[in-house]
Amino acid sequence: MRYSSITDRLADLGSGKWALHIRARQLKASGADIIELTIGEPDLPPDPSLLAEAQRAMNAGRYRYSNGRGEPAVVKALAARYAKRRADVTTENVLCFPGTQTALFAVMLGLAEAGDAVLVGDPLYATYEGVIRSTGAHQVLVPLKAEHGFHMQAVDLEKAITPECRVLLLNTPHNPTGAVLTKAEIRAIGEVCRKHDLWIVSDEVYEELIFAGEFASPFDMPELAERTIVVSSISKSHAAPGFRSGWAIGPAEFANRLLPVSETMLFGVQPFIADMTAYALTHEIGTSAAMRASYRSRAALIVKALDQAPGVTPLPPEAGMFILLDVSGTGLRGADFALRLLEEESVAVMPGSSFGDQAADYVRVSLTVPEDKIDEACRRITRLAARLSNGQGFLKERRA
Repeated sequence: MRYSSITDRLADLGSGKWALHIRARQLKASGADIIELTIGEPDLPPDPSLLAEAQRAMNAGRYRYSNGRGEPAVVKALAARYAKRRADVTTENVLCFPGTQTALFAVMLGLAEAGDAVLVGDPLYATYEGVIRSTGAHQVLVPLKAEHGFHMQAVDLEKAITPECRVLLLNTPHNPTGAVLTKAEIRAIGEVCRKHDLWIVSDEVYEELIFAGEFASPFDMPELAERTIVVSSISKSHAAPGFRSGWAIGPAEFANRLLPVSETMLFGVQPFIADMTAYALTHEIGTSAAMRASYRSRAALIVKALDQAPGVTPLPPEAGMFILLDVSGTGLRGADFALRLLEEESVAVMPGSSFGDQAADYVRVSLTVPEDKIDEACRRITRLAARLSNGQGFLKERRA
């Protein structure tokens, strides 16, 4: 039987990147004492008021068909939220989707196609390549270098641009590195995008989890308004990943042109979830502040706990729910270290190679487990690092 070309383009980009996480879940299900530090799933539950609002909406019959743009209350709430950042935003700039992943897929489908290219920083979130390839376009990697704190540099972006490039997929705060671009960095990146007439798709799902400093976005800069589309959701900000409630905010012409694409895919999200999202966006809820404090504290705990781990260097994040560990000093690449850590110490972390070549010497550690488990995981990581150090008889120079 014949299949369409998208199945070939995505054949190696599905769950394979999460193979170690899947293996850890299997071991855990069989009774193994696995400390799971792989995925970014908040350990706080959603605020009870959100669950009560979803229940109220269901009891009120809010489970019927919706419309393509989104339920009026949540569209209005999103327009009001982003109008605080840029005064010209109205409901015409809003499209609702079930989660950031779906928003990214639809947005990219509307901007790129076969023969085009999409620029994206490396390291990159594991699903980005699949989102890009699904359109028929190919990705062009922009190196995010450790010596720059994994902040994208405008000069590196410009060097990477080819005539086929149509879109820059930007992620700040960044997953997996936790890097947060400054306003000056974004303005310089935006100037390159203006020069080469590139769209900017800005994934801002970690906006409310910045540990210090201010959030900056190309969406907030008037000179970039005509070319910037934001995607986000309540998955991280409100600890509600399973509700799958996200959005895209962009130029009105873009939103209107993408609306038939959205309608063809989904024709609306669940009204009771939309009501819950509208409530989340219009009420002061402390979930993100609690997570922000917790993740910042846990990252500091890891930095301190691994201070004496031979060959392992933690890179303190600026935001988000992950921390990278440089394990090159152990003599292993990230994927090999992660596998040994799971097999020998029952700690599951993500190999950096799941996020691109620039992260191959790293592992990504989730901050979404209690402190006692993080402390124990650090003891186990240190044990493995010590064995590797003794076995090889030398240490590579630790990176600053």
